[in-house]
Amino acid sequence: MVIVLSKNISSHDKEQLRSFLSERGFAVREQVFGDDDILGATGKGSVDIRELSLLPGVERVAQTSKPYELASRETKSEDTIVTIGPVKIGGSRISVIAGPCAIESREQIMETAALVRESGAVMLRGGAYKPRTSPYAFQGLGMKGLEYMKEAGDAYGMPIVTEVVSPELAQQMMPLTDMFQIGARNMQNFELLKKVGSLGKPVLLKRGPSATIEEWLLSAEYLLASGTKDVILCERGIRTFETYTRNTLDISAIPVVRKLSHLPVIVDPSHAVGIRAKVSPVALAAIAAGANGLTVEVHPRPEEALSDGPQSLYPEQFEKLMRDIEALAPVVGKELLRTPMPQTAERILVQGGFVHAEEKQATHEHGEAKNTLRIAFSGESGAYADQAIIRAFGEDSERMAVSSFKSVFDAVLEGKARFGMVPIENSLAGSVHENYDLFIRYPDIAIVGEIKLRIVHCLIGAKNASLETIRIVRSHPQGFAQCKEFLDKHPEWTLEPTNDTAGAVASIARENLTDTAAIAGEVAAQLYGLKIIKEGIETNPLNYTRFFIISRREVGNEMEVPSLLHTGAALPPGYESQVPNKASIVFSTPNEPGSLFACLKILSERGINMSKLESRPIPGKPWRYMFYVDISIPEEERIFDLAMEELKTKTEDFRFLGAYRASL
Repeated sequence: MVIVLSKNISSHDKEQLRSFLSERGFAVREQVFGDDDILGATGKGSVDIRELSLLPGVERVAQTSKPYELASRETKSEDTIVTIGPVKIGGSRISVIAGPCAIESREQIMETAALVRESGAVMLRGGAYKPRTSPYAFQGLGMKGLEYMKEAGDAYGMPIVTEVVSPELAQQMMPLTDMFQIGARNMQNFELLKKVGSLGKPVLLKRGPSATIEEWLLSAEYLLASGTKDVILCERGIRTFETYTRNTLDISAIPVVRKLSHLPVIVDPSHAVGIRAKVSPVALAAIAAGANGLTVEVHPRPEEALSDGPQSLYPEQFEKLMRDIEALAPVVGKELLRTPMPQTAERILVQGGFVHAEEKQATHEHGEAKNTLRIAFSGESGAYADQAIIRAFGEDSERMAVSSFKSVFDAVLEGKARFGMVPIENSLAGSVHENYDLFIRYPDIAIVGEIKLRIVHCLIGAKNASLETIRIVRSHPQGFAQCKEFLDKHPEWTLEPTNDTAGAVASIARENLTDTAAIAGEVAAQLYGLKIIKEGIETNPLNYTRFFIISRREVGNEMEVPSLLHTGAALPPGYESQVPNKASIVFSTPNEPGSLFACLKILSERGINMSKLESRPIPGKPWRYMFYVDISIPEEERIFDLAMEELKTKTEDFRFLGAYRASL
């Protein structure tokens, strides 16, 4: 039985409650569970639940039909999300942990960390102490190996997880690891569970090879009852009569445990099958079955591995697996988790040597100080996004040109740029769908500002070019769409799309072309020393592009239901004092009649104006759509918050993209 205590309970009422339970035959343990202070009452005691619920300081009593009360979904209906540094395991994310079975040397773990990080892993795994069947097998490097892995994790921005094999080592290992792993052989080592649980760190609990699901959850109960509130369950295969694979992955355990328990569940496909070629298909099957993540063994040279080489993926196999997971994730309604990488965490080959973590950290801190206000945009200098940055941040702003809209999001997420500037909509050509879709793929990116820029297109060419000499015109496809009437008058011209308008101008200057022109702005012509052949060629002079300023949400501040002025993302200089009056949200609805109407009715009834509604296909779900909505924010913030809370109950996937001041 679990007694949830009131937030303002007095020490006297708490002691009275303890005595009440003890007198009735219960053993009582107090601990923090999520956001709640609780008393766990165990044993063969007897009490009237109604009487207990009325005692001072009792908020509610949760009595479950399961012996694992703290781990049971009957006690906590919502999913637990475990946070380890920048990594969140659980909820709508798929988190991938990767690394070698065993730490063999500093060079090996540093090289592996670089490779798996580059492919998208967010946590680093590796064994410093290896419980092996044979006493003659490699047992690990001990504390020295753990020091090597901690250095690698720090260098590449990855929290680390490693197995603890005895209660005596747990305290010694604690400062060097971010999450303890309880191995399959130790799942029912109850003294170890109690010791590790009492330390309060997150714990990855592997299922024993012959354990039932209830025994597995009871082991999790030991950890929770001992003090930790963060337990991740790991299915790694059970022992059956089948001998072709190392173990038999109990894939049915994933949905079963997710129904029984609120704890996140990940899968170890490497130990489940023990055969390299089978790891990836089994990993994808686990994601399809509902796993919150994976822990995968990867080695730069598996044939040389001192432990479990036959089941370790080559780096290129792991990279392909990560791409496949990213493609599969939307089909099961999830995203692959990405976390920021330190600027200096570049891939370094073993032959070149590795710098120490402290050297990397010093370089990183210096680089961060220099690039505090760097703003990323897609294209080349002179692009309209570049002009929008100048409008928002001033002439002296440090701009960072990248090759694509996705690269803007990556730069902001990884901390290479503090902000990004991306176009979202043009008044003539419509929405920039690629950027709408990127907001779905990057849930840790928030909208923090809006800029509307008047777009005046010019036909730009070499000094001696004219309308008669032009044969080819280059521009971004949006530029062509916005100048359609002008281009229709010249059907003889060949249109060549480019990544951005300014890039089209730059290419003509670089190649010294006389028969090629570009559609871009006046600034680009001046910047690259070309002439304006014809100005104002856009179809409609009321041609505006709406840009979003984006920033990264800080760890721990991600909003499920928004608090409007606290999005968790950095605000541009001068925007801190602005009261937001507009917000952008995105959601999907149940596939049933009237579901969208029910959502819009919530906004209407609360007097919230909707200025934009657009649908986009959900990747991997044919004929299903996400709805992007721009809405006004009422003066009374609470009205908006209540509307968002209600809207979430009517939708299948609700995201708050950001609150900002509308640009006039």
